[in-house]
Amino acid sequence: MSEQLVMPKLAGAANSQYQQKAQDYLEKAGIAHRKYLTERKNSDLQTAIDCYIDAVKYDPSIPEAYYRLASLMWEQGQISVHGAIEQCQTAITLSPDSVNAHLYTGYFMQLSQDYQSAENEYKSAIDISGINSGRSRMIMSQSILEKINSQNGKFNDYLRFLYYFLSGSVMLAWDRTALKMFYNNISSDMSVFSYSTVGKFLEHFKMYDRANSVYKNAVEKTVKREYFYSKMGDLALKNNNLELTTACYRKVLEENPLNRDVLVKLAGILQAYYPENTDEAIDCYERLLEFDIDKAQIYYELGHLYMNKEDKLNSISAFKLAVENDSENPFYNNSLGYAYAKAELYDDAIAHYQKAISLNPDPEWTSIVCQALGAIYAGEKGNIEAAVSTYQAGIILDPNNYDLYIALGDIYMADYDLDKAIHSYCDAVTLNPDEERGYSKLGVALWEKDYLEEALVAYHKAIEINPDNEYSQNNLGILYLDGLEDAEESLEYFEAAINLNPNYTLAYFNAGRASQKMGFINDAANYYQMAMDLNKLTDELDEDDIRTRLHSLFEI
Repeated sequence: MSEQLVMPKLAGAANSQYQQKAQDYLEKAGIAHRKYLTERKNSDLQTAIDCYIDAVKYDPSIPEAYYRLASLMWEQGQISVHGAIEQCQTAITLSPDSVNAHLYTGYFMQLSQDYQSAENEYKSAIDISGINSGRSRMIMSQSILEKINSQNGKFNDYLRFLYYFLSGSVMLAWDRTALKMFYNNISSDMSVFSYSTVGKFLEHFKMYDRANSVYKNAVEKTVKREYFYSKMGDLALKNNNLELTTACYRKVLEENPLNRDVLVKLAGILQAYYPENTDEAIDCYERLLEFDIDKAQIYYELGHLYMNKEDKLNSISAFKLAVENDSENPFYNNSLGYAYAKAELYDDAIAHYQKAISLNPDPEWTSIVCQALGAIYAGEKGNIEAAVSTYQAGIILDPNNYDLYIALGDIYMADYDLDKAIHSYCDAVTLNPDEERGYSKLGVALWEKDYLEEALVAYHKAIEINPDNEYSQNNLGILYLDGLEDAEESLEYFEAAINLNPNYTLAYFNAGRASQKMGFINDAANYYQMAMDLNKLTDELDEDDIRTRLHSLFEI
């Protein structure tokens, strides 16, 4: 059902016949409504809703039907709290002097924790009621007390609470029924206030276990279970007890599925710490969409959650909605570009990466986006010129981006422009002399350029920084075997590579070559056989070449 009940005005709706029908339905709705409040039967609730709707059909100008219908539809879950506020505001538009319309609107604003707007509505009701504003003043005092309980109340809030509570009590003195009702409510709220105050005091002095016990007792002794479960969850979060935090926040949502503050907290915790609970986090964010607040940010978070599930279609849809709600947000455009790239929709990915780069919120961040865009140009589009330009633009934005120098060097290597590749790798090494990758890649480029001695220096440096890289060990062995023809020295590096990775096909093959050159026929045969067995799985080498070398060992 629509959040905002909008009914077309029927021809002749002002006619007394239609007005009478509207009043009849309004009376029936009131009877069913009162019956529901006493007996809590869903059938009465539905009857009241249907009759209020019929009343509006015959006379859309009845304010009472809107705010009472809003309360019932919200209770049944047919509309969100913000939908209820819209319904009540319609009633105010129809009758600006309706005290109840303002009180109902304030009530739903209070539920959404927009206390300032709620107090403005209650103040309007007080001004309209004049000397008969006792009920409105008591409701205002309760709202202020709830605000004090849920937030850190200021001294002025306490004074305002006392003012409205005392003035409301005086004005209600002759209204025994209303006085009894508000006495019960205020007694309950004062109990809540006491537990909350003691708990905050204990928290202030870091007596967390005792504070938690107070809140736990309050859950059992007061009607504000939602509020104290939230306090317990916040306290557990402060102490990094995430299991208790999530358990308490779930209890809050059992009490009130539309507690926006707790939905935000629970969604964030699940997203950050419980990747196995992705579906629950998604459900939290989808419920947050009902509030129609920060929708772009919510869709953005949903996109990441769907991406974690490898649900490419829904991740794209979520990021698209984020961009539609905030088209000038570079982070949303970047994430949509990434989602498109994962789905291999590269033209769309390029468009949104380019938009993110043009917005450029931060040079360092934008340089990383340049790296992602350049990789698409290079790897998927085969556009070397565009890739080089994009990487260079990223380096201008952030001259300290080590990965961009490496990526630029890789592009030049793929294009076999060895001089430029060497230059880029040297820039990377200069920028970060303690990073292994630059030396390893520089070693390959120098070897291809026939700068053997320089290549040896680069690979020795790479191994000095990280001796556990089997690829560097193997490549250094190749330099000794094929460049210096020092089979004995090379075999040490091939064996080191094999020890680091027992499934390294190429290292076995090279160890076989070194052993064969040294005349160790049996060792060479074993290495070649291992290379051939592994190659059936990895398919890295030409099997006929390995077999030929193996057979040649035993030729006379």
